[in-house]
Amino acid sequence: MNFQNYGVNGFVSTAQDNLSTFGMDVDTGSYTLARSYIHDNNLPPQDAVRVEEFVNFFNYHYALPAAEKTFAVDIDGANSPFSDSPNSRVLRVGIQGYDIPEEARKDAVLTFVIDVSGSMDMENRLGLVKRSLAKMVDELRPTDSVGIVVYGSTAWTVLSPTALSEKQKVLDAINALQPEGSTNAAEGIALGYQEAWKNFREGALNRVILCSDGVANVGMTEPGGILDTVAQYADKGIYMTSVGVGMGNYNDVLMEQLADKGDGFYAYVDSDSQADKLFLHDLTGTLQTIAKDAKIQVEFNPATVERYRLIGYENRAVADNDFRNDQVDAGEVGAGHSVTALYEVDLTNEGQQNNDAAIATVHLRWLDPESEKATEMSQSITVQALATTLKEANPYTRLAIISAQYAELLRGSEYGEGYELGTVLSDLQALRDQLSAQQTLDPEVSEFVDLVWNANKLAAAQGQQ
Repeated sequence: MNFQNYGVNGFVSTAQDNLSTFGMDVDTGSYTLARSYIHDNNLPPQDAVRVEEFVNFFNYHYALPAAEKTFAVDIDGANSPFSDSPNSRVLRVGIQGYDIPEEARKDAVLTFVIDVSGSMDMENRLGLVKRSLAKMVDELRPTDSVGIVVYGSTAWTVLSPTALSEKQKVLDAINALQPEGSTNAAEGIALGYQEAWKNFREGALNRVILCSDGVANVGMTEPGGILDTVAQYADKGIYMTSVGVGMGNYNDVLMEQLADKGDGFYAYVDSDSQADKLFLHDLTGTLQTIAKDAKIQVEFNPATVERYRLIGYENRAVADNDFRNDQVDAGEVGAGHSVTALYEVDLTNEGQQNNDAAIATVHLRWLDPESEKATEMSQSITVQALATTLKEANPYTRLAIISAQYAELLRGSEYGEGYELGTVLSDLQALRDQLSAQQTLDPEVSEFVDLVWNANKLAAAQGQQ
């Protein structure tokens, strides 16, 4: 398994630097990968845990933007569970993108690039990929098209772009795939983009969907050249979705970087239900991008905030002076997708005493995927918007904070010291009961309770509580 340690964000003095800037991230691969470990009765490696991908896994039911707007901003907060200090708070920044009805989305020109090497010869790898893509094809329209490239020791085209008016032809090609050979990922990805470019359709959603366990053991095995290829085609308007499968020799680093350089997003599929979420329920968001190179810059008020730390997003940092530099790569957001970020802040005396005082202003900047025109919007928050206690906070804000606590503990963060998985579990169970009573309980939250219970049990057995 290949993971990378990006470190842990520490506190920053507001007097020295009151700006925090990062690229939006809608990836969720880290959460589902960690879930697979726990289902296999193992705690995930600490380096596999990226806090923001745990937080962004859940639906926080943000209100959609007003008509003609790309994003809506939702900011609140509460007392911080990460510190015993009475002046410590957690600020939640929620960004909701506009949604597009399935019938209103653009036509899609998709190129599936599928790893069929020997390492994929498992039911939860190539078998899961075939089932997942078949479900996606069933949801596509007759005016969409699909081409298929596969790679083992070499790469070859299995299916030239075929309109979904011939759906059975596409399904037959998927169902006929068989594992063979080594893993020449570079050749497969290069051929996939060549096919996508050859069949590029102006005004359509041109996208490569890579399905792999991330291994590259023949041909160009270092990520540099592969990532350069992906970035060049992204500049031409062909975006990537990287879908990871499998355990044991999985390359999380490569799969995440491919999506990042390909102006797309990264998901890890560990079950048929997760495939349904990605390829059925969220199909339009998976295919259609509404914002490119999207950045968030939070401007803290030094009069009310003594210091702050961004929880997660360690590998999404953007220099403050690059916020308006549209040549800097940032994040991409699909239709209907949301982004959530958490900050731990320590308030000054004025911040604790003056409810009308501003805490921070959240600035967003993004490019329109078609016109490349840059747009900005801003929204501020005052002390008054913070809940007096964590229990009184919006239940979805509590869910975001609990998911961050869980991730901090799993990755062994110094900011996880002082509480245990058992405490997280009891808080989460109380939240589940509240949402259930309100009839707003999502299945993912119920599953989350079971995951934390199992993680707590595993940690106790290993003496890591």
